[in-house]
Amino acid sequence: MKLKSTIAMTLYLSAAPLCHAQDVPSPVDRSYPGIIELHVDATNIAQKIFKVHERIPVKPGPVTLLYPQWLLGAHAPADGSLAQFAGLTLSADRHRIEWRRDPLNMHAFHATVPAGVSALEADFVFLSPLEGAEGAIVMTPEMLAVHWEALVLYPGGYFAHGVMVQPAAVFPENWQFAGALEQIGHPGPEAQFKAVNLEELIDSPLYAGKYFKRIDLDPGAKVPVFLDLAADNPQDLNASPKQIDAHRALVQQAYKLFGSHHYDHYDFLMALSDEFSFAGLEHHQSGENGVRTTYFSDWDHQQSWRSNLVSHEFIHSWDGKFRRPADQLTANFNLPMQDSLLWVYEGATSYWGHVLGARSGLVEGSQMREGLAATAALYDNRVGRSWRSLADTTNEPIINTRRPLGWMSFQRAEDYYSEGELIWLDVDTKIRELSDEKRSLDDWARSFFGVQNGRHQPLGYTFKDVVASLNAVQPYDWQGFLSTRLEGHGPGAPLAGLTRAGWKLVYGETPTEFSKDVEAYRKVSDFYYSLGVTLDSSGRIADVLWNSPAFKAGLSQGFTVVAVNGKAYKPELLKSAIGAAKVDHQSIELLLRQAERYQTTRIDYHEGLKYPRLERIDGTPDRLEAIFRPLP
Repeated sequence: MKLKSTIAMTLYLSAAPLCHAQDVPSPVDRSYPGIIELHVDATNIAQKIFKVHERIPVKPGPVTLLYPQWLLGAHAPADGSLAQFAGLTLSADRHRIEWRRDPLNMHAFHATVPAGVSALEADFVFLSPLEGAEGAIVMTPEMLAVHWEALVLYPGGYFAHGVMVQPAAVFPENWQFAGALEQIGHPGPEAQFKAVNLEELIDSPLYAGKYFKRIDLDPGAKVPVFLDLAADNPQDLNASPKQIDAHRALVQQAYKLFGSHHYDHYDFLMALSDEFSFAGLEHHQSGENGVRTTYFSDWDHQQSWRSNLVSHEFIHSWDGKFRRPADQLTANFNLPMQDSLLWVYEGATSYWGHVLGARSGLVEGSQMREGLAATAALYDNRVGRSWRSLADTTNEPIINTRRPLGWMSFQRAEDYYSEGELIWLDVDTKIRELSDEKRSLDDWARSFFGVQNGRHQPLGYTFKDVVASLNAVQPYDWQGFLSTRLEGHGPGAPLAGLTRAGWKLVYGETPTEFSKDVEAYRKVSDFYYSLGVTLDSSGRIADVLWNSPAFKAGLSQGFTVVAVNGKAYKPELLKSAIGAAKVDHQSIELLLRQAERYQTTRIDYHEGLKYPRLERIDGTPDRLEAIFRPLP
């Protein structure tokens, strides 16, 4: 029997057609002959389906079409888009042309164009996520986002900037839209746009909505800046003059900081929604900002998200899109990028996002300090720093593609954002100290990001360029300074900049207003720096700090706290138990459920509740106040 099976399998394999990998043409910096016509039908909002038709100029012979794989702001290969790409058919002169996917490059499609054919018709659909488990929701009954990287095939063998595309889109009736593309016509239901190269197209998403509002953030300026709002409900669009003025001040403070701009116009694309779930992404002439419906109506309690998102994505027009790490200047969207300088790309942007958030009035200075305390505490307790350097975390988007982590405090995540921010605070305060307050990181921002005003093409840089530019502002051993912080292992976070700013990290028994807002926004209860655990609204463990009392007691994600000292769990009850244990030195008893199992666990912890905050260091200059002060 075994011999017969072996013979049968041998015969099958010898008869089965083999699909051999083909060479994907290497990109050459030349112009693609002709313009690709791209039509997107975005009207099927009920089923969340985008329908795509392309007309691609071709010559007879082999052709390789590529579906974009790498996206600059994601810092990693596209996660899930290829699985949602479906229904591909190729044809010419109404005759079907068979295609074959490359077995070693899933984003490459090979075909042979018959003699006499000058254009290839490509039809496919993008099945955007129906539920959050499938990915970010980008189409709802009230709004949608057109992300061109998910809606285009392009020919291999060319740089992206050498491939010209003429885009057009159809939206639901009476919907309004906005984006960086220049509209050239709107005959009937189809919006047509000026032809752009593929690089610019993919960097220019469109937002459309049933309830839509456009606000001019720089009235009368030669270079327009708009806040484009799409909302779940019309009342969510209501913004007070004070709120709009803060966004306008952000634009002006950015101009004063950098002394330049690198766009013809800029659009803050904002989705105010509890259903649309695309969080945010930077672009050269626009920024995507996914916020809750209460962005304006609950303004005072959402301050941290404005600087983490709105100002952050805006600053990326300078840091990331214009000045760009040299190892991310790839020829097209199917060549791998390297992320070694994300501590500049994202870390410096995080720093400036918070600084300009405070300078513009988007966020109160007190909230900025409290947010900085939360960041300092988080990384001062990041146990994973003992084995993994900050520099290595720049590989995290590629390693993990932003999936949730079970032990973030030990594994480390994309720490180059916020720990990177602490490093740039360190740099800023060091420059101020060395120069007797005559210079600051503001001077570096102008000299490094503010060059070549009006230029659109990205300008690359290396680690040596960063060091040299800092030395031009303030001579110092910046190579050693940065290398120590990027490659070091602590102990503790790089908090010298905080100390030099005149503040120190301490812990109190009551949360700051910032911490309260974060807990309310995330719907969690934070016991991270006491027991070492964060719980969601149902009592389920959301995170456990490595080597904390909770960790040593065997807790992890997946457990739910059912009872505390014999009483049904409530956050207030656990807070009371932690406070009591500090006085009576008794263990805290938790009844836990994991799936269908229950267990009782005792935690020996007697140091009370702990929440991070900043405290002034007597006799030192308050450099945070100077950093957050608006530029005149």
